[in-house]
Amino acid sequence: MSQTPSTPVFNPDAQHQWRPRLRPVRGFPAQMGDQTMLGLSDARQISDKMVLAPMAAQSILPLMDGERTVAEIVAQVGRGLTESHLKGFIAQLDDAGLLFGPRFEAMLAAMRKDFDSTAILPPSSTAALAESLVAQKLGQGATQEQKDEQGPGLLREAMDQWIAKTLEGDANPAFSELPRAVLVPHIDYPRGWMNYAAVWGRMRGAERPDRVVILGTNHFGMGTGVTACDKGYQTPLGTSGADAAFLAALGTRLGPDNGEKLLANRYDHEREHSVELQVAWVQHCLGRDEAGEHCQVLGVLVHDPTVKNGESYDGAGVALEPFVIALRGAMADAGGKTLLVASADLSHVGPMFGDKEPLGGDQEPAVSMRNKVLRHDQEMLAHVGTAKPEELISAMAWQQNPTRWCSIGNIAATLMAVQPRRVELLRYMAAMDQQGMGMVTSAAAAMW
Repeated sequence: MSQTPSTPVFNPDAQHQWRPRLRPVRGFPAQMGDQTMLGLSDARQISDKMVLAPMAAQSILPLMDGERTVAEIVAQVGRGLTESHLKGFIAQLDDAGLLFGPRFEAMLAAMRKDFDSTAILPPSSTAALAESLVAQKLGQGATQEQKDEQGPGLLREAMDQWIAKTLEGDANPAFSELPRAVLVPHIDYPRGWMNYAAVWGRMRGAERPDRVVILGTNHFGMGTGVTACDKGYQTPLGTSGADAAFLAALGTRLGPDNGEKLLANRYDHEREHSVELQVAWVQHCLGRDEAGEHCQVLGVLVHDPTVKNGESYDGAGVALEPFVIALRGAMADAGGKTLLVASADLSHVGPMFGDKEPLGGDQEPAVSMRNKVLRHDQEMLAHVGTAKPEELISAMAWQQNPTRWCSIGNIAATLMAVQPRRVELLRYMAAMDQQGMGMVTSAAAAMW
């Protein structure tokens, strides 16, 4: 937290710095030479700046609640912390937009203005993957022009290879009819490609839907309930426009109040990978219509219904039940075929996610932990396979979601909306890093 000439300086006239209130941040270890530092970044992804501080700064963060003054924080922390050190740290946090105050408000206003200035959201995760494929082929010196030119083709090649490998020798490599809904992961492609391919690869044999509604997970946003977006999506493979007519039908079904709430936090869709990662597969596997257009899409983020029995977290957002009723009605009003996609990851376990138990290796604690996670997943997936979303929510709420399923909301909403007569679980897998620090599980399924 030492200051240099380029380090932001504490402003004695700024009240928000004298009583600092920390915004939601993500902390992570960051190596700086031989020293491991605490990295802090914006959990909401509004700011792209990062602040580095000594690991001891962890004891300061909970005290930045807007109630305590600088002097009070210093007195409470003790352990050699001085006002000068703390002021420098506060100035850095403020400059990075990690404190509530004018700097953050300006960043938020600029982001929202930029968001509302276009009808299409630019690519993020899919573009990064396409560029990495070019770098693998041409080396790290690949130019941006080369990445833009070759990225789309290499991404398509990778998807085709994943589909071929996943469905090789499968007795049913294509759906005989379009499912009413599918369950697909939103983990990155390199770790989840088998489950993506198990669903989207089979779509090549089915009728093309009139629209695709993607229910994702709100990883970073401010929405406290169901949150929709009125934008289309761009990936390296093309552009999928927003289905404005379907969104209007959904709003009509919700009514004026909930309809307004549905879009109030549309900004949460900025950089939200759980929707974007499905769009590229929609474009690749469902193709274009006679006019050369990709399927229209609608992206919706669904909150966790185990927290307040489906109500929004603060009562100010759209609850699960009215959304599901409106979604079911809008699908009937719109006519044609709507494909509903639950973009869902399951368990998130290991030291990376706060667990003490190890995951890697063949020692008993690690093996026991992995088996425990797999058993729990299968028990919960049984509720999905038998199309019993209420039991899934009830079981997860009673157990307090012990393995941190991140997408209970969109899975339950999908089952409730389509009320399938049959659910086919196609694949299940777990992805773990080599060090055993974290494991994420996912499944692939189709519903009719």
